[in-house]
Amino acid sequence: MNPIIKIENLSKQYRLGTIGTGTLRNDFKRWLYRIRGREDPFLKIGDTNERKKKSLNEYVWALKDINLEVMPGEVMGIIGKNGAGKSTLLKILSKVTGPTTGTISFNGRIGSLLEVGTGFHSELTGRENIFLNGAILGMTKAEIKNKLDEIIDFSGCERYVDTPVKRYSSGMTVRLGFAVAAHLEPEILVVDEVLAVGDIEFQKKAIGKMQDVSRKDGRTVLFVSHNMGAIQRLCGQVVILENGHKTFIGEPLEAIKEYLQSDIPSQSGIRTWTGDNNIALHPLYLLELTTEDSDGKRRDSYHTEEEIFIRIRFHLRESLKGFRFNITLKSTQDEIVLRTSSHDMTKSYMKKGEHVLSCIIPSRFLNRTRYVVNINAGIPGVKRLLAPIDLLTFTIVGKGQHGSSFNEPWPGLVAPKLSWTIE
Repeated sequence: MNPIIKIENLSKQYRLGTIGTGTLRNDFKRWLYRIRGREDPFLKIGDTNERKKKSLNEYVWALKDINLEVMPGEVMGIIGKNGAGKSTLLKILSKVTGPTTGTISFNGRIGSLLEVGTGFHSELTGRENIFLNGAILGMTKAEIKNKLDEIIDFSGCERYVDTPVKRYSSGMTVRLGFAVAAHLEPEILVVDEVLAVGDIEFQKKAIGKMQDVSRKDGRTVLFVSHNMGAIQRLCGQVVILENGHKTFIGEPLEAIKEYLQSDIPSQSGIRTWTGDNNIALHPLYLLELTTEDSDGKRRDSYHTEEEIFIRIRFHLRESLKGFRFNITLKSTQDEIVLRTSSHDMTKSYMKKGEHVLSCIIPSRFLNRTRYVVNINAGIPGVKRLLAPIDLLTFTIVGKGQHGSSFNEPWPGLVAPKLSWTIE
């Protein structure tokens, strides 16, 4: 089977500041080269698109050497930090802008929902904007008429459909925009952050619609989102973009794990407190958070049958009352699995000096997936000594208690082995 989208050596360069070569002669020369299909004679080698750093070059690569194939009927997710190049890629696919170098070939009509309310006119009613937006997306008037009732019903804006869009909330606007794009029946549907706006009901409906578009109708969906739960449920393949480069492509769980771990500075679980004299912790002392086996060795994965020890070493410069550590265990989708506090152990006065706190996560409790350990410390209502920070990750592996295959996660955040009786 041939890919429905094939991207080869795709790059997009932007110039920072003013646009143009500086002279009319050079601008005309650039135009002549472009219409002849030749490379821009004034194109310079630029920086990568690292938004946190000030560039000494006036050119940046929003995308650089992207190669990608998407098969018919596939739902491909695209994730990455803000400024990674996700929206630029979708804009090139949607022909909103053109690539600097490289080629894209695709077979089929593309329907795009790149921004909330794209193409909507604030003075027109919702009904009128359906016709306007549908025409912009390539639908004929007859197609729009045939699907009008279905679009209005899906959007959930029936009561306000004859009201000017300028009186709509942002959620209502994106509902209407997505409803039009989803009923375009393109071979390729391009969706950029549509789930960032809208209530839970609409998000479920939107995900369900994209699943139907792919599974029942065999259409291809390119889906950009920061909602890792939606990415995992909807996508078959996920691409990670970083500073304009493709850094990973693979299964959703592996991609999400790779993406979220990139935000955790160190897997060693060691941090140095660098505070001032107001912080009652030794400013050069190491915070050590370890998950240990019987030999006290740090590991990346643990069996469902094992207990997991979390140990915190710290040093107090003075005695404190009400001091506590809080540990939050999260899923890779940033869902809180559990939260525990040392309050009962540390609520009374703690003497200055070195201390070690430990807690145990019981065996046969966590599901077989990856987890993130977040920690913070302080005296409630008085001072914060350590702001919440993700310190390390670990994976639970092992044969399940529910008859499922080895290492396959059971639905849910936890998978405890409960006691059953029969009479």
